[in-house]
Amino acid sequence: MSERLQPGDVAPDFELPDADASPVSLASLRGKRVILYFYPAALTPGCTKEAVDFQGSLGDLEAAGVAVVGISPDKPAKLAKFREKEGLTFPLLSDPDAEVLRAYGAYGEKKLYGRTVVGVIRSTFLVDAEGRIEKPYYNVKATGHVERLRRDLGL
Repeated sequence: MSERLQPGDVAPDFELPDADASPVSLASLRGKRVILYFYPAALTPGCTKEAVDFQGSLGDLEAAGVAVVGISPDKPAKLAKFREKEGLTFPLLSDPDAEVLRAYGAYGEKKLYGRTVVGVIRSTFLVDAEGRIEKPYYNVKATGHVERLRRDLGL
């Protein structure tokens, strides 16, 4: 597993394709706070719950000047299905080689049903307007996570 990011670290920049295969970079979001959340797989129960929770809070987050971006190893076509099925309006980015996941320490060994496996470690990062890690959240649960972020942001 990659080293974990700490508050104040420069957020690793990236450019990844979204659900429409259009490139999106972290640098293009400079000037606003960004919630980057990393999830294992679109169209699965936990990841759907998390995405729907973000969508439900999107108005409040955007009003507070915070953008939301989801990143998973899924291909753009699967992300497009996920977006359409769940009515998601924030960007979902594809990282099939897990390069960005690794750069954020969100890929590696984890426990799954008592076994050690290698995969996506559900994690979220609040990135400040200058592109630095404001707060990292590792090993988060899909349920209740967005509410915790809202509390931390004072929403």
